[in-house]
Amino acid sequence: MESVQTQKAPAAIGPYSQGIIVNNMFYSSGQIPLTPEGTMVEGDIVAQARQVFQNLEAVLSAAGASFETVVKTTVFIKNMDDFAALNEVYADYFPVHKPARSTVEVARLPKDALVEIEVVALVK
Repeated sequence: MESVQTQKAPAAIGPYSQGIIVNNMFYSSGQIPLTPEGTMVEGDIVAQARQVFQNLEAVLSAAGASFETVVKTTVFIKNMDDFAALNEVYADYFPVHKPARSTVEVARLPKDALVEIEVVALVK
C-alpha cells in the first residue's frame, strides 16, 4: 500500500490520507470544497462542486491517475434538488468517459459542505 499526499489539495481533516494506492488502483478519500489552504468555498452547489473536482484532479495526478482512468465515483449530496446542477459540473470533467457512479443524499457533510465526492481509479 502507498499513501498519496499532495499540497495541491486540502490536507486531511482527520486521521486519514488523501488516498491510497493498492495493486495499481487508487482509492481517494472524499473531497469536499476546501481550497488547498483549507478554506471552505462559499456559494452554491456549482461553486462547491468545481472546487471538489479541482481537489480530485490534484490527488488523481499525485497518484499517477486522471479523470480518464476513474472507474467509479461516489457522490454525497446534501440536497437532491441540486442533482441537475451537479451533473452539469460533473459532465465537464467526464465529457466522454463515463465511470460508474452512485449518488446519495445525506443529512450532513463535514464542514457543512453541499457535496463530497470520492473516486476509484486505475493508476497508469
